[in-house]
Parts: sequence; structure tokens; C-alpha cells
Amino acid sequence: MNQEKSCIIQHFSHYCSLTKEEKQLLNSLEDSPTEIKANSLLWEMGDPANEFCTLKSGWAYSYRHLENGDRQILEVFLPGDIIGLREFAFAQRLESVRMISDGVICHFPHKRMLDLFQQSLTLTSVLFAISSRQQALLTERLVNLARRSARQKMAHFLHEMYLRLRQTSDDISGQFRLPLSQEQLADILGLSPVHVSRTFSALSEDGLVFRDRHHVTIPNLKALAAEGEFDDCYLTDNVRPLRDHSS
Repeated sequence: MNQEKSCIIQHFSHYCSLTKEEKQLLNSLEDSPTEIKANSLLWEMGDPANEFCTLKSGWAYSYRHLENGDRQILEVFLPGDIIGLREFAFAQRLESVRMISDGVICHFPHKRMLDLFQQSLTLTSVLFAISSRQQALLTERLVNLARRSARQKMAHFLHEMYLRLRQTSDDISGQFRLPLSQEQLADILGLSPVHVSRTFSALSEDGLVFRDRHHVTIPNLKALAAEGEFDDCYLTDNVRPLRDHSS
């Protein structure tokens, strides 16, 4: 596989400059690609947790079903993300994971990650940083759900998606594809599908966001960030000093 096109290598490179050997180690995590269709279940809550997977292409999400049948989407995974990191210390899956769009995933057992730990302190450090970033994303999602208005929730989420996509896709400029249904957006933001539609309309009327089916255009990122009370430190702070600590 072309290392320059590897999403996981681009993802790790956001945190730290990588050597050729480190890129080869990461490339080995994408050596068993499996094509998977939209809405396919990767695993269910309670399944044995004995492997991770990298999302080589496509989008996925983790979720839980509540006793009343409602669904809460916990996290959205983008190309280059490693799915299942939080369950490394657990015997069972803590949440279910399903594909949003068609994509390609690469499964690898926990032992492969342990091998990577032994071979590269730098990659180990970056993995800890990625795990910390995932925790920060969940913290922001919690604040979004509990304390922000519908407009703020939507503005914050869209700005976050744009910044995350830009980490591995330098060619996006103020617009991106958002392959989420109104029902899925509702389950992410704690709103009803009708409220999601009304909120998009309100943001569009104010010139903050324009949506054409699954395509989103953001004319002014600063204005959208202000609307969502967005503090991007949890996405833009880098960890390049890790290279110094590992040498």
C-alpha cells in the first residue's frame, strides 16, 4: 500500500513526524483490508473484546440502545481512526459499532498492538495521545448534550467534523461530505429529527451553514465556531515534543 495515502499514517503524522520504519509498522496494521457495506455491524455490546480495527475508508459510529428503545450515538469514527481502543483493558465490548457508509476496515488482534508497543516508543506515545484525544472528544460531546442549545450543538458538531476531516484530507476547503441521516444526527445531538431539520434551516437562514443532501458548506468557520462556543484546543494542540521524549 502507498504509505502516503494511508489514512492511519496521516492520522499519526498529525501528532508526530514519523520515520520510514515507523510508517512501515503502521502500514502493517492495514494489511488485511475487508470491504464492508453501510449499516453493517462491526460488533455488539457484550461481544468478546480481543481485537481492534482501523478504519481505512468510510465512516462508522459507536452507540448504545436504551431500555426504552432510544439510541445514543457516542462517537463518530473517520478514516484513519482506530476503533476499540477504550476496550483494550476489558474482556467484553462496552458499546456497539456500526458502519455509516460503505468502507474498508482492517482487523488486528490486541497482540499486534503489544508488538507495536515493544518496537516503537514513539508510536506507543502517539497511541496514548490518540486515546486521550478520544476521551476529550467524548467530554466535549457530553458538554454539548447537557449544556448547549440546539443551534450551539449543531454548530459545534459540524465545526468539529470539519477540523477532524481536515487532519487527513488537506483538500477540503470550507465544505465536506456528511453522510449522516437526520435520525443519526438526532441521536448524536440529543435532538429529534424534526428539531435537526429546523436547526439546519435556522443556521442556513443566518448564513452559517448550507446543506445540500449530504454535502455541507461552511462560508465562515470563525462565525460557526463562535456560534457553537467552540474551543479547538482539544483538536489542534499537537504533541510533537513526544519525539523528543522518545529519542
